[in-house]
Amino acid sequence: MNSSSILLNILNPPVLFFFGGMIATLVKSDLEIPKPLPKLFSLYLLMAIGFKGGHEIMESGFTPEIVLTLLTSVAMACLVPVYAFLVLRLKFDTYNAAAIAATYGSISAVTFVTATSFLSKLEIDYGGHMIAALALMESPAIIVGLLLVRIYAKRKPDDPEFSWGNVLREAFLNGSVFLLMISLGAGYWTGEAGWIKMKPFVEDMFYGVLVFFLLDMGLVSAQRIGDLKRAGAFPIAFSIFMPIFNALLGIFCAAVIEMSQGNALLFAVLCASASYIAVPAAMRMSVPEANPSLYISMALALTFPFNIVVGIPIYFEVIKKIWG
Repeated sequence: MNSSSILLNILNPPVLFFFGGMIATLVKSDLEIPKPLPKLFSLYLLMAIGFKGGHEIMESGFTPEIVLTLLTSVAMACLVPVYAFLVLRLKFDTYNAAAIAATYGSISAVTFVTATSFLSKLEIDYGGHMIAALALMESPAIIVGLLLVRIYAKRKPDDPEFSWGNVLREAFLNGSVFLLMISLGAGYWTGEAGWIKMKPFVEDMFYGVLVFFLLDMGLVSAQRIGDLKRAGAFPIAFSIFMPIFNALLGIFCAAVIEMSQGNALLFAVLCASASYIAVPAAMRMSVPEANPSLYISMALALTFPFNIVVGIPIYFEVIKKIWG
């Protein structure tokens, strides 16, 4: 394994600020990001990557490769929570296993953004259609997770009536997915004229906003470490080894359908990441029996930092060796 890729990623300003946020929490500094701002940063990042992705799709058009990539993305988003659930049932009840499985079947947009920053630093191109893959992979895991609960959980007579309408609304109309789709459409339909007007906002400012967002993520991640310690060894091991397995499976799929190296890395990162925003919101509403501190802490305190610090360069080294 070439350590230069890992060092290059660690010495990336957003990653260093993430570490800075973690250290600030651990040493009990009073550093904080005012509460409304992290939400604004998150919305900005989703809008920026969506608009840029829509513009790039407009330039390249829809090809058979793009369609195959999007279909593979949806298939992985449905498959990952199924086998993750079977592993998790070794230690957890049905509710917690399904909630964690859905979390790991979905994606982290910020991990994806960090991977695009890594590729930009290496001057490696990637397709705008990977933004569409990002949007498509967020919701299916929620549906699969709830189906697993319906199949395996023993319902009590006094349980509240289950509403698929609310579930589907939360899965496909949650804010992050909706904003991504709006931004993709705007970037696609406004064409070159729209890109020229929006470029200073969605590209030139992007890196600075990402730095502030990851600083806040470092602060929050360090606060969740205590929850993981209380959970025991199994969820900690799962939080590391499941993303690696998912990434390797994603790399295999990328090789089969002959993605470029840049697209393969982003696809691997999408497969390896875990949701800590959209899925937890849906699970809290639909599976109240599951413990939120468990699946949120696993995704946010361990899988997220592992992927952005070590996972991305490791996956890229594997891709380089396979692609040759």
